[in-house]
Amino acid sequence: MTIRHRITLLIVLMFVALSAIGGFAVYQTRRSAADVRQVTQGVVPSALASSDLVSLVKDVQLATMTLVYAPDANMVTQAQDELKTKEAALRTALDVQRKAAASHAQDGLVAQGQESLTNYFGAIDDTAKMKAAGKNELAQAYLFANVAEYRDELEGIVTTMRVEKNRQKDDAIRALNSTLDTTTSAIAGVTGGAVLLLTVIGLLLYRQITRPLSRMQEMMSEIASNQDFTRRVPVGRMDEIGHSIVAFNGMIEKIQQSSAQLKRKTADIQAMLQNMQQGILTVVEGATIHNEYSAYLEAIFETDEIAGRGLMDLVFTHTSLDADTIAQVSAAVDACLGEDSVNFGFNQHLLVNEITRSMPDGREKVLDLSWSAITDENDVVVRLMLCVRDVTELRELAAEAGEQKRRLQMIGEILAVSEEKFHQFVQSSKGFIHENERIIRQHDCADMAAIAALFRNMHTVKGNARTYSLQHLTGVVHEVEQRYDALRREDTDHEWDQQALIDDLERVKASLEHYATINEVSLGRGTRITGGDGNVSVARGQIETALRTLDAANEDDLVSLRAMRETLRGMLGSIGTETMADALAGVLGSLPSLAAELGKAAPVVRVDDNGLRLRSEITSTVKDVFTHLLRNSLDHGIEIPAQRREQGKTDAGHIAIEVDVTGGALQMTLADDGRGLALARIRGIAVERGWLADGEAATDETIAGFIFRVGFSTAHSVTSVSGRGVGMDAVRAFLERAGGRIELRFTDSNDGADYRHFETIVYVPQEWAVAAAGADRAVRAQALAD
Repeated sequence: MTIRHRITLLIVLMFVALSAIGGFAVYQTRRSAADVRQVTQGVVPSALASSDLVSLVKDVQLATMTLVYAPDANMVTQAQDELKTKEAALRTALDVQRKAAASHAQDGLVAQGQESLTNYFGAIDDTAKMKAAGKNELAQAYLFANVAEYRDELEGIVTTMRVEKNRQKDDAIRALNSTLDTTTSAIAGVTGGAVLLLTVIGLLLYRQITRPLSRMQEMMSEIASNQDFTRRVPVGRMDEIGHSIVAFNGMIEKIQQSSAQLKRKTADIQAMLQNMQQGILTVVEGATIHNEYSAYLEAIFETDEIAGRGLMDLVFTHTSLDADTIAQVSAAVDACLGEDSVNFGFNQHLLVNEITRSMPDGREKVLDLSWSAITDENDVVVRLMLCVRDVTELRELAAEAGEQKRRLQMIGEILAVSEEKFHQFVQSSKGFIHENERIIRQHDCADMAAIAALFRNMHTVKGNARTYSLQHLTGVVHEVEQRYDALRREDTDHEWDQQALIDDLERVKASLEHYATINEVSLGRGTRITGGDGNVSVARGQIETALRTLDAANEDDLVSLRAMRETLRGMLGSIGTETMADALAGVLGSLPSLAAELGKAAPVVRVDDNGLRLRSEITSTVKDVFTHLLRNSLDHGIEIPAQRREQGKTDAGHIAIEVDVTGGALQMTLADDGRGLALARIRGIAVERGWLADGEAATDETIAGFIFRVGFSTAHSVTSVSGRGVGMDAVRAFLERAGGRIELRFTDSNDGADYRHFETIVYVPQEWAVAAAGADRAVRAQALAD
């Protein structure tokens, strides 16, 4: 017989016996239950509800007081909402009392309570209206008169109802206690018989089921605790217990097989950890390192003290990270371990991916860190896995590749400039740097004139470097220029530091020398000395042309000899000179990119040199001057395309440069078709700075002259093009050093207008001009006149 059959038989016998024994108990229990239900579900809840009525009436009284004495509209609204809630609760409680009424007296009390409740809340509504109308004193008086009367009436009804309900409850409980005593005696007898029967059945179940199961559990526990998966539980009988033992033995066999497979996999993992060329460790609770890690980790950190060591101590000590970053890493690790994997996603950005670690012998290692979260079946992070790679050599190779790339870029920048122009740029820049060094060493403290000179010189170097697209030098010079700009402003805390300023110049000088070295050594483009007492380069073609001219001359023909003389004079005079267009080629070439930065179309530039050439000695100054003039013309004069179209102009602005000699001077004139000189804005700036009194009369020429003041600028914001307060004062300084001058000349008759068209005229000594061969005779005569 199976266990199931035995249990079924015992249950049938128990059911028959209990049915006979418990018949009377069931009958008596049902009777008692009905009485209990009547008391617990009817009488007692009704009595408790009557007590709640009294409490609700008190709550209404408090809410009414709050309404009347509320200091603001928010509290009034809250009190009204609470009153509505309490009214609904009172009406619901009265409905409960009406349904549970056990006598005509209780019915009458409920009816009186409902009528009184209606009157009470009607009086409260009238009080609320008075409050809303701003009649606070009338509302308070009404509260203590009519509202209080209806409240007292309702409290009296509710109190009487509570007394009546309590009396009913006490009578019902006494009757119930009598019934329960009888029921208790009956149940006691039935219980005794049931206990005896259950004892007999329990003994039978112990013999048939519990004892075999205990023996099976004991053996299973021994196998599990000893981890001896070679043992098996013996099968005594093939009932349900026997089948369970067979299933358990099968499970043990599978565990034995899985254990062997796990050992093999563990051995494979250990072999990988011992032989892989990468550092792998896991971080457990407490931010400590688990004792299983890759052997290569010891080579990376050059220590075998890793297992059980703190993560922060092993990995992040003696690194270049600051204390705040290390604290963030530590907090992020603690926030991830033992928490949901979402925390790892939130904090992963705080786990640094690269560190530079100082070794005991002074070497530095660059280590790449890769973090991963190891989670359990509930997606909780139980460990953090950290992969460490020594990328020191890779970073060194990358740095070398970056330097090579930078060098190639610099070579490309140099090759884009002609040899002569590059040499002129280097010589000019060295002159400005030397001048700045002299100024700095002469001043132990800040001097605004000195700072302005420093800024002008460095701004010119940057403009020239930008013209030739020497990007690396432009960046270094821009940083130094910013320091000078900070010294000029009174709203900063930058102080004059002579050594720091010298160090800045050394950086600029080193960058310039780097370009010069590449030009001379790597590219083999040696420096050339032009002009003065030095040597000049003469093309073989020029020499051959001169020889052919000499050979072709007729010694007996005076006209031919004169023509030969003029031709040779023009050819020889042009040696060491260049045209205006050539001198400004770099500046003109940079205008399209500059226009793009300003959101404007590239301007159309026309250069008319009237057959005149510039000597090499003056080309550097001319280039510096026109670098500022052309940039100012494009930035301040020429409008954006949309504004030009509104005025019927083409999108691209037009700039004209004309070279001539007049009055014993070389004259270079620049004009554009932009909106003109912003006289109204210049006047406003002059008034702001105290150069001109507000309302003081001044001619347009006087106002225009303010642009030559030191630090003057009309730019609304600082950009890489303008707005730093360097411009026409720098131009005038360049020209004065070369013995020249500059002036503005209005080309319209709109006196007093906000904007006036003008041209800028630059004068330098006539000795710097040379008439080209074939130039107009009148021009040549004027240029060559003493």
